[in-house]
Amino acid sequence: MSSTHISHNSLTIGQRVRTRDSARMDIRLAVIAFAIHIVFFVSIFDIYFTSPLVHGMTPHSTKLPPPAKRLVLFVTDGLRANKLFSLDGNGQTGAPYLRGIIENTGSWGISHTRVPTESRPGHVALIGGFYEDVSAVSKGWKENPVEFDSVFNESRYTWSWGNIEILNIFIKEAQVDHVFAHAYGSEEVDYAEALPSKMDTWVFDKFEAFLDDSTSDPKLASRLQEDKIVLFLYLIGLDTTGHSYKPHSQEYRENIRLVDEGVERMVELIEGYYQRDGRTAYVLSSDHGMTDWGSHGSSHPDETLTPLLAWGAGINKPRPPHKNNYQDNFSEEWGLSHLQRSDVHQADIAPLMASLIGVPYPLNSVGTLPIAYLDNSLEFQAESLFTNVRQVMAQFEVKEEHKQRTTLSLFFRPFKPLTDGRSLKLISEIEVLLEAKAFNDSITKSHEAIRAALDGMDYYQTYDRLFLAASVTLGYLGWMGYLLFQLIHYHTALTPGNHGNGQPPSSISTTLIFASIGIIVSALLFVQSSPPMYYIYCLLPVPLWHAICQRYRTFSTAYGTINRDYGISTVLVTLGLSIAGVEILVLSLFYREVVSLGLLAIAMWPLMSSMRKDHLGVSLGWFLSCLLLAIFPLMPVVGRDVSLPLIIAAGSCILLAGAICFQQLPGHDRSWVLLAQLAALAMATLVAYLSRSSIERGGSLPAANKLISWSVLVASFFVPSLVSTAMLPRLLSVGLSFSAVYILMSTSHEGFFYLMLCVVMLHWLICEQKSSRTASHLKLGNVSFSDAINLDKGPSRKLELVDLRCAFFFVFFILTAFFGTGNIASINSFDPSSVYCFLTVYNSIVMGSLLLWKIAILFILVTCTFQAIHVVLRVPTSSLFLVVLLMSDCMALQFFFLVRDSGSWLEIGTSISHYVIVMCIILFLNLLLVLAKFFTAFTFPPMRGKTHSL
Repeated sequence: MSSTHISHNSLTIGQRVRTRDSARMDIRLAVIAFAIHIVFFVSIFDIYFTSPLVHGMTPHSTKLPPPAKRLVLFVTDGLRANKLFSLDGNGQTGAPYLRGIIENTGSWGISHTRVPTESRPGHVALIGGFYEDVSAVSKGWKENPVEFDSVFNESRYTWSWGNIEILNIFIKEAQVDHVFAHAYGSEEVDYAEALPSKMDTWVFDKFEAFLDDSTSDPKLASRLQEDKIVLFLYLIGLDTTGHSYKPHSQEYRENIRLVDEGVERMVELIEGYYQRDGRTAYVLSSDHGMTDWGSHGSSHPDETLTPLLAWGAGINKPRPPHKNNYQDNFSEEWGLSHLQRSDVHQADIAPLMASLIGVPYPLNSVGTLPIAYLDNSLEFQAESLFTNVRQVMAQFEVKEEHKQRTTLSLFFRPFKPLTDGRSLKLISEIEVLLEAKAFNDSITKSHEAIRAALDGMDYYQTYDRLFLAASVTLGYLGWMGYLLFQLIHYHTALTPGNHGNGQPPSSISTTLIFASIGIIVSALLFVQSSPPMYYIYCLLPVPLWHAICQRYRTFSTAYGTINRDYGISTVLVTLGLSIAGVEILVLSLFYREVVSLGLLAIAMWPLMSSMRKDHLGVSLGWFLSCLLLAIFPLMPVVGRDVSLPLIIAAGSCILLAGAICFQQLPGHDRSWVLLAQLAALAMATLVAYLSRSSIERGGSLPAANKLISWSVLVASFFVPSLVSTAMLPRLLSVGLSFSAVYILMSTSHEGFFYLMLCVVMLHWLICEQKSSRTASHLKLGNVSFSDAINLDKGPSRKLELVDLRCAFFFVFFILTAFFGTGNIASINSFDPSSVYCFLTVYNSIVMGSLLLWKIAILFILVTCTFQAIHVVLRVPTSSLFLVVLLMSDCMALQFFFLVRDSGSWLEIGTSISHYVIVMCIILFLNLLLVLAKFFTAFTFPPMRGKTHSL
C-alpha cells in the first residue's frame, strides 16, 4: 500500500473525527444557548414583573353600617366606554335605560384598565382590586400563580352567572360554601353564530329562573335576605360580537341595546323581589374595551377606556360638575358635560363595592376608594377611606418586614417617607382627626397616606431591580463574548494554526479568582434567603467571563490577523455597518415603515455590485420584488376587515405563479405531487370563499369545508416529503403546501404578501449563488438538499466578511415576516376570523395555535431559503447560525434595557412585547432550522431516490 494512500486514509479518518467532534460541539452549544436564553427570558419577570401579592394581613372593614345589603355587579365583556356613552348622528343613544341612569339616578365615569386588556386580568382588577402580575402569562391568564382575596370571598354569599372560565377564577380562590356559579362552557361561544348575544340572554333568563326558584326553596330564600351578598352577571355577548362583527357594526350596537334592555329587566326583577326596600346597590362596568378591528390585549385607548355606572343604595345622584378636571373632551362629545364625571382606576371599583355592602376590603387590593360615588355622610366617607388606609398600609408593612428580614442590615435601605414609625404616625393623625370630627382633613390625610403606602409598596417591589439587571447584563455580555470566541476560533480563518479543541491551558490564578467570586456571591445570597433564580442570575456570568478570560489569546490573535489582512479602516467600516444594521432591526419593531425603508435599501445591493453587469436580469428581479414587498408594511394592519375579493385574488395569483414555476422545472422534476398541490391550493381558495361567505350570511361553518381545511393543514406537513430533494422542486413544494394553509387563514391582502415574500426568497437564493466566488458556477437545478448531510465532509469553507450580509438578511426577513401585514409587536393580535375555516366555536388553545402557525409559516419559508443558501455556499449551518445568534443577542440586550413597568400602558405593553418577540425568535432559531431541514431534506424511505416525475 502506498504512502499516499495511507496519508489519504489518515486524512479521511481525521476529517471524520473532526466532523464528529464538531457535531457534538454544535449540539452542546445549541443546548447551552437555549438554556441561557431561557434564563434571560425569565429574568424580566423577576426584575420587572414579580407578583405584587403578599399574605399575612388582617382584614379591615368600616365600623359604620353600610348603605346597602346587597350588590348587583354587571360586567359587560368587551364594552368600550365611547360605544355606551356616545350618541348617534340623530342625537339618540343606543342604551336608553343606562343613559337614563346617568341622567337621573346614579354616578358615572371612565374606568381606566391596564395591560394586558384581557378578560382574566380585568376581572381580577374589578373584583380583587389588584392588577394581574405578568407571571400569570405562562398560564394563559387562566389562573394566578399566587392566591388572592376578592370581594366575592369576603361576602357572605355570592351567586354568579356566565362563562365558566371567568366564574371559576373566584370559586377557586374563595370558600366553595358561599360562592356559587351558574355557568355555561366555553364551547357554547361560537364566533360564527348569527346571534352571538344569545349567551347574554342565557344569563338573564337563568337569573330570572333563579329568583323564581327561590320562592319554592326556603333555604335559598333565607340566604337571599341576608346582608353582604353579591349577585354577579357576566355578559360575554359584546366581546363575541366585537370579535366577529367589529365594534362599529350594527350587530355590536344591537347587542348594546340587548344588554340595556336586559339590565333594565333584571333591575325591575330585583326591585320587585325585595319590595323596593332601597338597600340594593348596582355597579356596571367592563373588563376591557376593543379596537375597531375587533381585538384586545394591548393598550390602545379603545381597549383601556371602559364605562363605569353605579346607582342605587349609597350611590350619589347626578349633579353638575364642580370644575372640568378632564382635558379629553369626552364629556362634551358624549353630551354629558352637564353632569359630574368621576373617573377611576379599574382596581378602585373593588373597594367601592366592599364599602357599599360593608365587607372587608380585599386584602390584596391596591385600589383607592372613589368617595365621589358615595352618597353617605361625610363621616362614613372618612371612616371608609381610613379603612382603605389601614388595608393598604398593612400590605406595605408586610412587604417592608419581608424585605428587611431577607436583606443584610448593612445593605438594607428603608423607604424614607415611611421610616422611623411614620406609618403609625400617619394612622394616629387620621384617628385624631376622626375623633375631632374633622372629616375633610381626615379624607385629605387618608389620600396622602394611601399614596405613600402605594409608593412604598412599589419601592420594595423594585428593591432588587438594579442588582438583578446588572447581573443579567453581565451574563448577556459574557455570553456574547463566548459566542464571539466560538465564531472566531472555529468558523473563521482569523486564528490560523489554532483550530484545535479550543481549550486553553489552565490558569490556576484565573480559576481561583472566579471561583472565589462565585463562593462570595453564593454566600451573600444564602445569608439573605434569596430565591433560587437569584443564584442563577448572579452566578451565570462567572463561568462565562472565566471562559473569556482564559481565551484572551484567541481574541488577540484575531485582532492581529484582521489588522494585518484587512486594515483597521475596513474593520471600522464593517463594524459601523453592522451596528447600523442592528439598529435598523431594532427600529423595525417600533415602526413598521422602517421595514419598508430597509427593503428599499437592500433592493439596491445587486445594482451596486458586480452583479449588475454580469446578471442584470437577476439584479432587476431582486430590485423589483423588494420594492413590491416594501409596499405591505405601509398598508393597513391585516384583520380590521375581511375582504373576500382580495383572498380569492391572492389565491388565484399564487396558483398562477405556482403553475408557471412548475412549467419551468426540468421534465424529470415535474412531479405529480406538485400538480396535486396546485389542485389543493385551488380547492383551499374555493373553501375559503365558501366558508367566509356562509359565515357572513349568518350561517355556520359547513362540515365539509371544515374537514377539507383540516386535511389541507395536516397534509402540508408531509406532502413535501413526497417530492425529491432536488432544491428547486422541493422549495416549490414547500411553498405550495404552506400557501394553501395560508390562504385558508387569510382575511385580506396577506395572501399577496405571502406571494411576494416567496418571490423575494427565490431571488435572494439566486443572488447569493451568483455573487459567491465558490458557487457562481453551480446550476441550482443540479443542487440537492441531501448535499447538506455531507457539508462537513467536503471542502466546506470558513466564514468571510461578506457572510455578515447573509446573516443580516435572514434576521431582517424574519422581522419582515412578522411585520409585513400587521404590527404584532404587541399582544393585541387575537383575531379569531383568521381561523374561521377551521373552527368558529371558542377554543383558546386551538385558535391560538393556529394563529401562531400562520406566523410560523412565514418564518419557515425564510428559514428554508436560508438552509438552501447554506447548501449552495457550502457553509455549515452552525457558522451563519452563530452570526445570527450574536446579532439577535445584541437586539435582545437593547430591548432588555427598554423594558418598563411605568409610564403609559402603551409604553409598558410595547416594551414587554418587543423583548418577548426577540427572545422567542432566539429561542426558536434552532427549532426553525430543524423544521427547515425536515421540510427540505426529509424523504419517506420508500420514496428515497425517486423523482415522482410524470
